[in-house]
Amino acid sequence: MGATVVPVAEGAAPEDRAMDLLRFATAGSVDDGKSTLIGRLLYDTKSLFTDQLAAVEAVSAAKGDEYTNLALLTDGLRAEREQGITIDVAYRYFATPRRKFIIADTPGHIQYTRNMVTGASTADLALILVDARKGLVEQSRRHAFLCSLLRVPHLVLCVNKMDLVDWSQEVFERISDEFTAFAAKLEVPDLAVVPVSALHGDNIVTRSEHTPWYEGPSLLHHLERVHIASDRNLVDVRFPVQYVIRPQSTTMTDYRGYAGQVASGVLKPGDEVLVLPSGFTSRIAGIETADGPVTEAYPPMSVTVRLTDEIDISRGDLICRPNNGPAVAQDIEAMICWMDESNPLRPGATYAIKHTTRSARAVIRELHYRLEVNSLHRDEAATELGLNEIGRVRMRTTVPLLADEYRRNRTTGGFILIDETTNRTIAAGMIVDTN
Repeated sequence: MGATVVPVAEGAAPEDRAMDLLRFATAGSVDDGKSTLIGRLLYDTKSLFTDQLAAVEAVSAAKGDEYTNLALLTDGLRAEREQGITIDVAYRYFATPRRKFIIADTPGHIQYTRNMVTGASTADLALILVDARKGLVEQSRRHAFLCSLLRVPHLVLCVNKMDLVDWSQEVFERISDEFTAFAAKLEVPDLAVVPVSALHGDNIVTRSEHTPWYEGPSLLHHLERVHIASDRNLVDVRFPVQYVIRPQSTTMTDYRGYAGQVASGVLKPGDEVLVLPSGFTSRIAGIETADGPVTEAYPPMSVTVRLTDEIDISRGDLICRPNNGPAVAQDIEAMICWMDESNPLRPGATYAIKHTTRSARAVIRELHYRLEVNSLHRDEAATELGLNEIGRVRMRTTVPLLADEYRRNRTTGGFILIDETTNRTIAAGMIVDTN
């Protein structure tokens, strides 16, 4: 049975209510113990059903394991269980009295970097594991860089399998110092390092007696208390319109609502707003949710906004504040993570682009460089981007995008590219500049 969740107070401020949910992604090299760690969190917080635990115990016994293999709780695909690696992004949910959690268990193998990008793109926190015996490896640095590129505001390094190095403080501090020095180059705003043993549960939920030299909190204690409310942009109002609601009812002939998810900022009835790209202004007449009217809306709430004036608004338009709007631009500078294994990205190619609720086509004008993730070297001689490679491009879109820099707003600063022939997502992009 899951742990009890403390209800949010009716009059709580947006910052307080946002603290109720933490999204975090796990990453690390193969066999560093990500799936075991998540299984341990689920097990020790009593977030498992009896039949789930019984099934894992049965499979563990059938494989000849001397212990309950908690990694099987997240390695859901048959291929993963057979190979002992995580391939897909596995989402898991659990709760404690302080907070609810959504975990994205992302792949560690280099060939699944694109899956890791998918899992971390919406995360408030990234949890990177390293094997205490191996120390930092190429994938550790790769995942730290990707988390930095995706602007994940909080990073936790878990030095796992400490029991296999006799709980050595020297080993822990050497890995911690090396990772801290690397993270300093990546603009990581918040970093914590925790020595753990996922297999035995040391420093996962409670402090371990095996690490008397470690003065920090357990992993769960940190996850419950890390402050994420200030990470959300509550200054720049951005409301991409997803759907226009016009009920076909004789009793609601004058109703016109604009539905979507608040990307940033706080909306309140009476606020003056600007509609882009038309440039018309109006005021908010009311804000409604599936549970009824509300006095304010903030990210990531899904709401319907009504305006006092009848303005021609459609899907893809954006509601913001006068004198504080996004850039309206067709020429975009962006970092691209290429995800297509069939065809590389090359200058001159045209793709469909999906940015918030707006769709268009984009042509790649120039590939500035390909980034060598491990050394952070810029290969300016590169002529294409292959699978899982990252580079900076300049592109032009057929219609203007209503965009912010990704570092300021992860929603209005991010986009995906789509192959128009197969309709597959082939790239994730982060806007760097709109000039």
